[in-house]
Amino acid sequence: MKLGQVFDPRNNALNAFRLALAAEVILWHSFPITGRMPPEPILQVLFSVGVDGFFAISGFLITRSWLTNPQIRDYLLARALRILPGFYVCLIVTAFVFAPVFLATHGESVAKVFGTSAPFEFILKNSGLIYIQRDIAATPFDIPDHMAGWNASLWSLVWEVLCYIIVAILGLVGLAKRRWTSVVILGLALVGAMMFPPLTFPGVWTIPQLMMRCAIMFAAGAMMYQWRDVIPARWSLVAVCVVIVFAAGLMPDYRILGGVPLAYAVIVAGSLLKAKRLNLRTDLSYGLYIYAFPIQQLLAGLGLVFLPPVAFFAVATAATLPFAALSWFIVEKRAMTLKRRVRQKRTAGAPQVEPQPDSGTHVT
Repeated sequence: MKLGQVFDPRNNALNAFRLALAAEVILWHSFPITGRMPPEPILQVLFSVGVDGFFAISGFLITRSWLTNPQIRDYLLARALRILPGFYVCLIVTAFVFAPVFLATHGESVAKVFGTSAPFEFILKNSGLIYIQRDIAATPFDIPDHMAGWNASLWSLVWEVLCYIIVAILGLVGLAKRRWTSVVILGLALVGAMMFPPLTFPGVWTIPQLMMRCAIMFAAGAMMYQWRDVIPARWSLVAVCVVIVFAAGLMPDYRILGGVPLAYAVIVAGSLLKAKRLNLRTDLSYGLYIYAFPIQQLLAGLGLVFLPPVAFFAVATAATLPFAALSWFIVEKRAMTLKRRVRQKRTAGAPQVEPQPDSGTHVT
């Protein structure tokens, strides 16, 4: 069967896969946050596949979102309400909860936060989705990965939003519906990736490197949707793609060989799985992604860096899930409800059409 035949927007495991990918990001961060490094053969795959998988799923679903409802206002509203409310609340919680708790647990006065402009600077400087201000009143400190600041995971959000904007621009000029568009962009991104040094950890990541990384994975996901009536959906091919991804991890830049196989593996597997328990209506993946890093830094400040990375990962995930749940039920879900209300109000009195299921996503 083809991908277009097996993908059901109302019955798939893509939300479950996004949750797993968010957890993979926590696992990766558990190594540098505890001052350790994973074995060299799996290093590149470990620090890449979580975010890369997010971008692939996002490319698939966001392309579908535009093509099923190519209305620029609806599209931009949906994207903004999916990303921004949860993001801003996370900045506020980090500035006014996590940073003071960090100071208190280190015997420092919380007046260093509440008595200064530091928390407001953190919120305002990062409000444009670009991770500019990393610390809050010199916190976090005395932990292995203090240079990463409070939330190194936020770097990906601006690239996610740029991908959304590019889809909208391509849609407005009529290129989004041309199935060769994603293939051309993917090809150009792969060529570009070969022209720049590969992303490494530790290392300095440049804008061109990040641009190629995100373009490869988002375009791969978009291509999967645009060519869904041609691409076969088989578990055997998923298995082959997983092997290719891990083998490609031995290359300087695994995405050149493994980017498209990773996109195939997560999207096709997520489409083939129809189990009810994996068809998640509650999407905690965004909250898990944006809250995990500050909570991991807080746990490091509490002295838990002695734990092995896998044990630290388990503790951090358990500590983050309540925040992810609160983010979903109190902030994100309500924002999505607001989106539907605005859409219904604008279409009141207009001819009714068959509603399309929402395919909003994130990365992250």
